[in-house]
Parts: sequence; structure tokens; C-alpha cells
Amino acid sequence: MVLVVEDDSIIAEGLKLALTGEGMEVTLASSVSEAFAALDSDELGKKIDFCLLDMTLPDGNGMDICTRVRETSEMPIIFLTAMDDEIHTVLAFDKGADDYISKPFHIKELIARMKRLMKRAKTSVNTTCAIGDNTVDITNAKMYRAGEEVTLTAMEYKLLLVFINHAGEILDRDRILNILWDDVGSFVNDNTLTVYIKRLRSKLNDEEGKYIETLRGQGYRLNL
Repeated sequence: MVLVVEDDSIIAEGLKLALTGEGMEVTLASSVSEAFAALDSDELGKKIDFCLLDMTLPDGNGMDICTRVRETSEMPIIFLTAMDDEIHTVLAFDKGADDYISKPFHIKELIARMKRLMKRAKTSVNTTCAIGDNTVDITNAKMYRAGEEVTLTAMEYKLLLVFINHAGEILDRDRILNILWDDVGSFVNDNTLTVYIKRLRSKLNDEEGKYIETLRGQGYRLNL
């Protein structure tokens, strides 16, 4: 079931019509409080497995809903919002969003992205990956060192997964950005990527670049 949180009734009903036409079950909420009620409901809560969130809502922010969902679930989350500036976009990814689409949008593109995320969620496997003294629990999106959890932001974890999925390969900066944001990440510049790589190295206790190796003029490579 898709939880659509949108305070514009015309957009909300249009989304419901389009998604039900694709065979999806949809429940609507027009505020943060209604979204929380749906997520906490004994009847609906267990059925919801996808969220479409507006950013600005009458009683708060879609970020609050995203944070609540990420406390207990890795279900796909897409923001649909007119707030397309870099700050809000990066914030959404840091909170755990899987995608961010600016209004106005094409419904066919939205559905295609939703189906891609649904497919990825279904094919996720229970596995771990060792990077030096770090153990990455891919299923639960967590990383540990010496038995202690190392906290990663959503974007740091997404970047880490890119390297894990392409371990041993040389990835240039453009390819990393394309993988992370499916070729729609024009809001991300080289400086932003540099910051995330630096943070991730710090979390891995890899300041010298032993694991995430820099290959001058070529890109980066994860060494396991």
C-alpha cells in the first residue's frame, strides 16, 4: 500500500487515480498528524510499504514523517515537492529519502521510479560485508566496528552501498553521482561528493584512503 501525503486535494486524488490504475493500493493523508495516524493504525500500518511525501504540510514537514518511518522501516520513500533547492534536497536524502522529484512532474516518470524502488526492495538480500575492521549489515542498513554501531547518515550509507556494489572497480565521480541519483542529480556538485567521501572515510576509520582509494585522474575504488 502506498501512503500519499499531500495537502493539495487535486494532486492527491490525481495520484490516487493514477496509482490505482497501476494496480497499487493507496491511502491518502493531508497532514503530518493524518500520516502518523495511518502509520500507527493497526489496520493500515502493517500494509503501508511505500511513501510519497510532500515537503510542506499544514501542521509540519514531510521530513518529520520520513524520520518517523526510518525509525522502524526501510520502505521506499519519495518526496514530491515544489521545494527543489539543493539544501532541502540533500536534507531529504540525509533523512532517508530514496528519491526526490520536483513539482510539476510527469506521472509516468514517477511510476517508473516507484516500480524501480519496489523491485529493489523485493530483491534485497540478507548479507554482510567486511571493510577492514568494519562490518556492514546490508539488510538492516547498519555498520559496526568492534561490536559498536557506527552511525551513518542516509547519504553516507547510500554512498557506501555504491562502493560495496562495485567493489574493486574504478568509479569516476560522474558515475558515482549517476548511480546515486539515477542521472537526475544535477543539484549535487563535486564539492558535495567530496564532503560525503571524506565523511565516509572518517566513519570507516580510513582517513588515509586505504579502503576507499583515490586514483588520481581516474576516480575511486573500494578495496575489500
